[in-house]
Amino acid sequence: MLILLNLLAGVALLVWGSHIVRTGILRVLGADLRSVLGRSTSSRWRAFLSGVGVTSLVQSSNATAVIVTSFAAQGLLPLTSGLAIMLGADVGTALMARLLTLDLSWLSPILILFGVPLFLSRKQTRLGQVGRTLIGLGLILLALHLIVEAAQPMMQGAGVRVMFGALTGDTMLDALVGAAFAMLSYSSLAAVLLTATLASSGVISLKVALCLVIGANLGSGLLALMGTLAQNTAARRL
Repeated sequence: MLILLNLLAGVALLVWGSHIVRTGILRVLGADLRSVLGRSTSSRWRAFLSGVGVTSLVQSSNATAVIVTSFAAQGLLPLTSGLAIMLGADVGTALMARLLTLDLSWLSPILILFGVPLFLSRKQTRLGQVGRTLIGLGLILLALHLIVEAAQPMMQGAGVRVMFGALTGDTMLDALVGAAFAMLSYSSLAAVLLTATLASSGVISLKVALCLVIGANLGSGLLALMGTLAQNTAARRL
C-alpha cells in the first residue's frame, strides 16, 4: 500500500510540476508568445516552427491551442497557418517528452535550489516567475525519479500485477485510460511522461504504453475541442 501511495504521490507531483512550468512561462512570456504566434502567418514552415517553440516552452499543446483558436476566432489567423502551428505543437510536446525522460534526476535539486530563492524574493516580477518555472522543472524531474523508485518494487506485489494486468490486451480500455488521465491533468505531456516511465520500469508492456499514448493524444484533442465550443465556426474548424 505504501509503495502504491508513493507512486500516486509521484504522479500528483508530476502533474503539479507541469502546471507550475506552464503558468510560470505564460506569466513571463505570455504576451511575447502570443506575438510570435500572431506573426507566424507568412509561411507554413514559420508557423510550424512557432508551434514547436511555443509548446516546448509552455509544455502544453492545449495552451497553444487556446491561443491559436482565439486568433482564428478573430480572423487573425488563416486555417492553413493554424493547422501548421498545431502540428508543430504536437512535435514540441514529443520533443519535451523525449528530453524529460532522459536521466536528469541530478538536475532536480539544482533547479529547485535556484528556483525557490528567486521565486520567494521576487514573486511579482518576471525574475520571480522564472524561479517558479525552475521549481516546476525540478519537481517534474523529481516526480519521474520517485515514480521509477516506486515502480521497481511494485512488480513484486501480486495485487499490483493484477491491477496493471487490467491494462493488457484491451486496446480501447488502455486508450480510454490514457485519454482520461490527459484530460484530468490537462496535460498530454504529463500522461506521456508517466507512461514512458512505467514502461521503462517494466510495469506495463510496450503495447499498453502505445495505447496509453494514443489515448493521451486523443484526450488532448478533446480538451482543445471542448475549449472551442463557445467560439465561432473558424475556431472550431481549426
